[in-house]
Amino acid sequence: MTSRIRRPYAAVAAAGALLLVTGCGAADMTKQSSPFANAKGARTVTLSVQSWVGAQANVAVAQYLLEHELGYRVDTVQVDEVPAWDALSQGRVDAILEDWGHPEQEQRYVKDKRTIVAGGGLGVTGHIGWFVPTYFAKQHPDVTNWKNLDKYADQLRTAESGGKGQLLDGSPSYVTNDKALVQNLKLDYQVVFSGSEAAQITQIKQFAKQKKPFLSYWYQPQWLFNKVPMTEVKLPAYKEGCDADAEKVACAYPRTPLQKYLNADFVKSGGRAAAFLKKFRWTTDDQNEVSLLIADQKLTPEAAAKKWVDAHRSEWKAWLAG
Repeated sequence: MTSRIRRPYAAVAAAGALLLVTGCGAADMTKQSSPFANAKGARTVTLSVQSWVGAQANVAVAQYLLEHELGYRVDTVQVDEVPAWDALSQGRVDAILEDWGHPEQEQRYVKDKRTIVAGGGLGVTGHIGWFVPTYFAKQHPDVTNWKNLDKYADQLRTAESGGKGQLLDGSPSYVTNDKALVQNLKLDYQVVFSGSEAAQITQIKQFAKQKKPFLSYWYQPQWLFNKVPMTEVKLPAYKEGCDADAEKVACAYPRTPLQKYLNADFVKSGGRAAAFLKKFRWTTDDQNEVSLLIADQKLTPEAAAKKWVDAHRSEWKAWLAG
């Protein structure tokens, strides 16, 4: 995300580490390429999968259809957001299916080097923000304006927040402006990183079970809203360029239409797989449906994808046309 630090659902890969997931286990790809990515003539596709469940949902459905409808072998690589662009440019992966906006990488690889090609919109709009549980917002309606947050800092203090109110974040590897926001808005809060989306979800669920107040960095789309209703805190309005200087950010996060990107050589040689990935486009509800099956109902990604595919035949048939 230039707009986001996320997100969400499996263990986060160490910065820069690439893990090739195959039936034979995981291999360290830090110093080697996938033997399948960008292989001319091979009916194999390698997809980048980020650490949040929405990204996993995209890949699960794409992988299922590539394998069961188009006859490809699909391998997945877990990699953090910025290193994923490097891997895509180098042909170590063939596609990223959910990017939250990385203008520097887009300029370098899409516009200058032309090693990456825009693959079109995913159909989902992402948004990062600060959220409080709806039960707390109903008790204290003014907490939904950032100017009133300091009134509640004492109630939002934890053992980890050093005497200040806690702003709960996920992984430090996600795109976040929160430390700068707290400083520039002069708020009596401390950003506390839970370490991963999964850990953040566990903490939010614990707070909600006990009906405790909390303030958290969170994002949409996200299946957890169905389990723990949350209300967004209004930050100073986002205006184009207000987040250009990372140290001076004092505005809300933008709403970001999520994008797909493909390796340029793969676009030329990837045949039906490349055409399919360009056409892959679904809704927030679709993504949340699969995410919920994976993260909450504990289905395997393949089982979750099959369940969605079986129920949405007319939708995905259009992705295979042509």
